[in-house]
Amino acid sequence: MTAKTKTSAPTKRKRWLPRISFASDAKASYAFVERNFNLVRRYFGWEVVFLAYTVVNTLTIGLIAAGTGDPQRVLYLVIGALLWGYLSVLFTVVSEDVAWERWEGTIEYTFMAPVRRFARLGGTCAFAAVYGILRTAIVLGVVTLFFSLSLGDANIGAFIVVLGASSFAFMGLGIMAAILPLISPERGVQATHIIQALLLLVSGVYYDVSVLPSWMQPLSYISPATYTLRASRACLLEGASVSDVLPEIMVLLGMGVVLIPLGLWVFGLAERHAKRTGKLKRSG
Repeated sequence: MTAKTKTSAPTKRKRWLPRISFASDAKASYAFVERNFNLVRRYFGWEVVFLAYTVVNTLTIGLIAAGTGDPQRVLYLVIGALLWGYLSVLFTVVSEDVAWERWEGTIEYTFMAPVRRFARLGGTCAFAAVYGILRTAIVLGVVTLFFSLSLGDANIGAFIVVLGASSFAFMGLGIMAAILPLISPERGVQATHIIQALLLLVSGVYYDVSVLPSWMQPLSYISPATYTLRASRACLLEGASVSDVLPEIMVLLGMGVVLIPLGLWVFGLAERHAKRTGKLKRSG
């Protein structure tokens, strides 16, 4: 009787997966930062046009306040315009990232690349933050030359902390808004501006939220811009410290912790839907 030889079970061929590490994610994110700055250079003329529009819009708001004869009112509205400019850049750059891909004709290649969505969107968010800070600094310089603004009592350090805490929440909102251009190539970009306008309405950018109708005021509590504006004005106008505005900072960080993972999850669902229905192929 011959002994049966053991035969090992056939091993499954492992499916090829890209090696993912923190270093590779960081390099991929930086690549998207560099790509977006290259796009700014390519369309630099339009960047100048939009920057000029932002400067004129901020000056117009400041001049409206100057008509009241109250310097504090001028500062109140100018701060609101500058902050909204920064936050809207965060929201717009991230939410319109898909539209840029369509215009450049690279959307299919980007989504086929072995790059995690976290790294891709993280790079876009990092670019949005740097780009928004640079734009806001330029606008602030022009506005300071135009108006006699006094920030002698301002707590700039606390203001920077508030701005950083608010950035995460707006990045999360921008990631969620980015699904609109993804699933609706025709009107998705316009829909993101509608969301931005609704945030502008309920957040007290140019007025206190107490003037809103009573049924609309609860909506201000779910907008991160409300807490950003309240805390930033306290830091710049009243010299509030980080501990003074800590409740607003904690709310903003909590919103960021919720909105960024939620945005990535929602974007993943929209991406699979777009691939399944052939929407990535459509451009324009």
